[in-house]
Amino acid sequence: MEVIARFEVPYYQYLNEESAVVAPLPEFAKDPEQLLHLYRLMVLVRTFDAKAIALQRTGKLGTYPSTRGQEAVFVGMGNALAKTDIYVPYYRDIGTLLQRGVKLSEYLLYWGGDERGNVFSADKDDFPFSVPVGSQPLHAAGIATAFKIRHQKRAVLTVTGDGGSSEGDFYEALNVAGSWQLPVVFVVSNNQWAISVPRSAQTAAQTIAQKAIAAGFSGEQVDGNDVIAVRDRVAAALQKAREKNEPTLLELVCYRHHDHTTADDATRYEPQEIREIEWKKEPVARLRRYLENNKLWTEEQDKKCHEACAAEVEEAVTEYLNTPPQPLESIFDYLYARLPDIYAEQRETLLKKEVPAHG
Repeated sequence: MEVIARFEVPYYQYLNEESAVVAPLPEFAKDPEQLLHLYRLMVLVRTFDAKAIALQRTGKLGTYPSTRGQEAVFVGMGNALAKTDIYVPYYRDIGTLLQRGVKLSEYLLYWGGDERGNVFSADKDDFPFSVPVGSQPLHAAGIATAFKIRHQKRAVLTVTGDGGSSEGDFYEALNVAGSWQLPVVFVVSNNQWAISVPRSAQTAAQTIAQKAIAAGFSGEQVDGNDVIAVRDRVAAALQKAREKNEPTLLELVCYRHHDHTTADDATRYEPQEIREIEWKKEPVARLRRYLENNKLWTEEQDKKCHEACAAEVEEAVTEYLNTPPQPLESIFDYLYARLPDIYAEQRETLLKKEVPAHG
């Protein structure tokens, strides 16, 4: 017997859960303003998240997927993207989408059941939300194929949860990205739960990152509670994709500190006290302590930051609540290029019924 191949999965962390630097910081992290910007974004995302949950509980928003505890994943990813890249989201992506020009009110509009919130006002090529689990990696591979055919120095970034990494679509996307050498970065936000199914029940693999090895490219595991590590490794993977047409799989390890969505009740399956243990690793306090320890941030500045974020969120909520509803006949308007006659007739009937309401 002889060993014909050996593989390894590196793990990246710069700021540990005690807010101590455990590896040489990347260049961007030596700039206080960049770190402060990342911190403010995470505070804004957490403030928005709490408000969105409150809106759902009071009947002013539909089913909503919380991003609590996962702020570093999406803020770090969004900060790493270049303007010319394309982002293919799933559905917890507010921290990334904000940095792509999407408005908070649009995010609320979508989760309020209005598809106009899925048509981002930002002038970008980014894709809309993808709620079907694990489908978006294939979309990203298709876009990356187009980039390669056109010889464009652009990259695609897509994200799914650990549950999505158990879908066949995920493996197919990795396989084609490796065999065709596509400029795409696959991110798995490993928050330890696929609704009620724990990560341990989904796969026997020691890491999700190692699934890239079978596809012929590199996989990395990253501390998803360390926004510095997330931003650095996503940026490096995107650069490699643009310059070398090499794909990468990044497993960002974090924890879901809320129910899967507001339609879920995690107390039925989540072990008691696990959140208390995992909360010690959460990303917002981790970066704040680092900033305070290095005399870059004060309690008074933190208070003003939270107040400013709360005001920004309230302004978005007001815009969302004051958005006039779509006309009922719009349910026919976005599926067909040319509406079939039978549906056209139904649309006209509905339009006539709605006339008095307009009047």
